[in-house]
Amino acid sequence: MQTQQINTILHPLEPLTAGEITEAVAIIKKEKNLHGKVRFVSVVLHEPDKHIVLNYQKGDQINREAFIVLLDNETEETYEAVVSITNKAVTYWEHIEGVQPGVMLDEFEECEEVVKNCPEFQEALLKRGITNFDLVMVDPWSAGNFGVEEDEGIRLARAICWVRKFPNDNGYAYPLTGIVVYVDLNKMTVHRFEDHGIREMPPTDANYSPETSDSIKLRTDLKPLEIIQPEGPSFEIEGHYIKWQKWHVRFGFTPREGLVLHTVGYEDRGEIRPILYRAALSEMVVPYADGSFAHNTQNAFDAGEYGMGQLANSLALGCDCLGEIRYFDAVMTDSKGNARTIPNAVCLHEEDYGIAWKHTDWRTEQVEVRRSRRLVLSFFCTVGNYDYGFYWSFYQDGTIENEVKLTGMLNTGTYDEIGKSKYGTEIAPKLNAAFHQHFFNFRLDTMLDGVENSVVESYTVAEEEGPENPHSNAFYVKSKIFKTEQEAQRNLDIATQRTWKIINPNSLNAVGTPVGYKIMPGENCLPFARENSSVMKRAGFLKHQLHVTKYDAQEKYATGDYPNQHKGGEGLPKYIAANRNIDNEDIVVWYTMGHHHITRPEDWPVMPTAYINFQLKPVGFFDRNPALDLPRPTPKSAACHSKTGSSCNK
Repeated sequence: MQTQQINTILHPLEPLTAGEITEAVAIIKKEKNLHGKVRFVSVVLHEPDKHIVLNYQKGDQINREAFIVLLDNETEETYEAVVSITNKAVTYWEHIEGVQPGVMLDEFEECEEVVKNCPEFQEALLKRGITNFDLVMVDPWSAGNFGVEEDEGIRLARAICWVRKFPNDNGYAYPLTGIVVYVDLNKMTVHRFEDHGIREMPPTDANYSPETSDSIKLRTDLKPLEIIQPEGPSFEIEGHYIKWQKWHVRFGFTPREGLVLHTVGYEDRGEIRPILYRAALSEMVVPYADGSFAHNTQNAFDAGEYGMGQLANSLALGCDCLGEIRYFDAVMTDSKGNARTIPNAVCLHEEDYGIAWKHTDWRTEQVEVRRSRRLVLSFFCTVGNYDYGFYWSFYQDGTIENEVKLTGMLNTGTYDEIGKSKYGTEIAPKLNAAFHQHFFNFRLDTMLDGVENSVVESYTVAEEEGPENPHSNAFYVKSKIFKTEQEAQRNLDIATQRTWKIINPNSLNAVGTPVGYKIMPGENCLPFARENSSVMKRAGFLKHQLHVTKYDAQEKYATGDYPNQHKGGEGLPKYIAANRNIDNEDIVVWYTMGHHHITRPEDWPVMPTAYINFQLKPVGFFDRNPALDLPRPTPKSAACHSKTGSSCNK
């Protein structure tokens, strides 16, 4: 295991170093005479224009810039700025009216203290027999936008609470469902306090470690499993650039998106063929299904309101990752502008992935088999009660996969006098877990053999019965190319096996068709929230699993730049309103995948990991199987590539 230390700027897309962040903050503080009540929401690399990046040659001068979002707690105004670190000057400064930036880590901590010190809150606790206020857990949820007049223009968090029975107890077993506290995050005062009445507390604990639960006896029959690469890994690293097998990948990390892929290409016949210019999580939305007061405003926009990157975990060898690991730190700021480093935030490693391809010639008993290996780049984050892992995998056959792992704690509540809720599951006696969904939108700035791409929709049709189909078994594929943005709002359809393929009409393969990569969906679903719900107004992209837009560097997020407390209409619905041409253009593909979570007792007290994914798979991008040149595996017993009896079939 090694942690990469990045000290030299090797490329225009290298993330800002701690030193650069410190310098950018000092420059803007001095030039704009910022006072102590100004918070730094984020300080990230101001990515250079695409043409600059694509034309960059090693040794060219690099102009380093920081993009900064600030919040003035006194004036309650939001500002954007660009600071040239190279020229030591602020080159852009603008007040962004009527927006609320995402919640900062410092605000979470300060909000909890405000709630605990509120006299009305303390009185409500005493009514419930709670005297040790230190055992109370306060989760500041985003307040959303529900048209409440007294909330307009106020930077709010909606605090909901639980209580522990002892310091290491799992407090999510004991919800204080009747209590809701709205906190003004600019003033750090209670904006509104609500007590909807005392509810019966669930009787059962939910501890999940042997130190806190006598009922957990750890298994003793599990033998060690070691992953060893005696000669080290097969990848090479230079800064945030990775070369592995035939893959060339550059990556970054932002407080909002977490991992960002840059300039991904695959080496084919001595040439690095570009596939992606930029790919990242654009937004993640979790709508809850419960119609009661306790949960009907819970619609978390985890990327835009909280920031997946700023909530990243520090990963540990043997726990989060196995094998020959390389770690990368993530560098960002706290709200005071101090550089903050999350050690070991990003994990890089190789994995055996079973059989890549195999064939046994039954006539000659000749066996040829190759093992698959994938390169995995990942990070994990904790957003309140839930934990999410994001994994980008690169396969030797040219496939790219994105997988999200969902685990952690369910959001819990108690029952009112009516009894069990039809909007959730009783996961433990008198403890409710509301139904909900998780939607992940990924922005894929494609670049297949160049920036001019198109998207083809294909669907399968059963052939008409007749002379050409005498046994009624024939079917074929029909296709069309999307011409405009509004035409490219599409949903999956299992009945027709609808698929979408990104192509480059200017680059043809050996059989004369455009090279392409197809989106291969995994699990997916559509939202059940009604059209006029707040979440659908604010996350209009949920209506469709596919969008395609003409490239615009400013259009990065499916819910717009500032979704926190926004009334809606921003992001993809606004982008596609222009209905621009997307055929043979520089385009961006937006894919949304959803996990439909009907909660169950087995999800408690810690949810076993659920997996959701999609792949980008080459379809005509290569002239033949690009993994034909994989080396033969070393047999451990019978030969893998001569006679039958191979032991390499896992």
